[in-house]
Amino acid sequence: MTDFAAAQERILARRAARDAAATATARILTESRTERLLHLPPALRVLAQRSLDAWDVVKSPHGSRPAFRVGQVDAELLDEELLHLLKNQAGEGLKLFGAHLKDEWGAEINAVLRAILWKLSIWDHGASYGASLQGLKYTDARRSATVVAAPATRLQRTAYGLLAVGGRYAWSRWEDHLSSIENGYDEPSPLIRRLSRITTFFSTTHNIAAFTSFLIFLYNGKYRTLSDRLLRMRLVPSSNQTSREVSFEFLNRQLVWHAFTEFLLFLLPLVGISRWKRWIARAWKKTKAVVTNLSSGKRSEGEDAEDAIPGGELGFLPERTCAICYRDQNPTGGQSEQDVISAGANTGIIGNASTDVTNPYETAECGCIYCYMCIARRIEAEEGEGWICLRCGELIKECRPWSGDVDTPAEERPRRSSRSSRKSIAWADEVVDEKDADDEAMAMSEVDPMPVEDEIPED
Repeated sequence: MTDFAAAQERILARRAARDAAATATARILTESRTERLLHLPPALRVLAQRSLDAWDVVKSPHGSRPAFRVGQVDAELLDEELLHLLKNQAGEGLKLFGAHLKDEWGAEINAVLRAILWKLSIWDHGASYGASLQGLKYTDARRSATVVAAPATRLQRTAYGLLAVGGRYAWSRWEDHLSSIENGYDEPSPLIRRLSRITTFFSTTHNIAAFTSFLIFLYNGKYRTLSDRLLRMRLVPSSNQTSREVSFEFLNRQLVWHAFTEFLLFLLPLVGISRWKRWIARAWKKTKAVVTNLSSGKRSEGEDAEDAIPGGELGFLPERTCAICYRDQNPTGGQSEQDVISAGANTGIIGNASTDVTNPYETAECGCIYCYMCIARRIEAEEGEGWICLRCGELIKECRPWSGDVDTPAEERPRRSSRSSRKSIAWADEVVDEKDADDEAMAMSEVDPMPVEDEIPED
């Protein structure tokens, strides 16, 4: 520990000697240059002196000893991100009192949050939260210190708060006021137009000055923003052990995760995850069915699981109801016959357009009827491995058009044009209802008409 303290003292002593030598050299150059410029007029002498000083700074390979430019820029980004997070949280809290408060009082919310951050960071500790995370602090650049930089004065910190908080709030409110007047229903007055042009001119001038100041900062790394340059406040490392290395740990994690995600997207189609998923689902269904049969005692002791009669989970549904459509509309509830019977007509199974079979197709293996689109999609999705029927539990690999339950004889068909040769198909319950209606009509026609009472002649 003693050796470390002695090493620190030697480093500070060498730094002080180097600064003293640089100051002496600069004084000698300034005196010699002043002697050579004495023959010029006073105005030209001052202009030439400032031009030569600026040229010395430009041609110097060290500039003005830049203090970690990346850290200074990151500090500003961290401060803005912290303000954005606080603003979102405040907006979510104000929604309880009204959704319009966040939009109507957005400028006031920003001003209050900036004032709180300025008080708790720059005023109390001489550095913002982002600068503290980067190991930086504000110093007074007007004072020439050789070893320890002087902290920013109270006047500088107060002026910084007025510019960063009050200045931004006043300018944003002024622009909103002019914009509301110009975009109103009435024509703006000439005074308002003149003020609008002046405001636009000042805004453009400020943007150009800020851009120029940032370009100068990229060269010498001295003043990060225009307000720092006006107030002569400079961000410097808070200690001699500040690391100037940029951490790429987060970027490395993002690159690794991105590469891993792309590898999975390339590998999963080759592995065939959907096929494994179907295999696991089938194994689970078979295991569940075997456990259910064993627990209910429906199987005999000599029967094997392979010889068990398969049964579909939706075999209780009527024939005109598509089991796939019913399953899609009822993924969790109403999967048993007891649930359907207890629900009654409100279940919408019979006579419901959303569950009735449309363009009926029957399976080639078991003859169960489904909608064409439903059964075709299920068979295509299985990629030739077959799909388990929801009605009977058979393995289905092909389907074909449904020929109909009833084929009406030719002599009973209504007369049609000779060009028409279409087949007449219908559901069994519909045919039964039509036959009952025809029988009832014939019975009514055979009944004798009601006798008409004879007219009674008038006396």
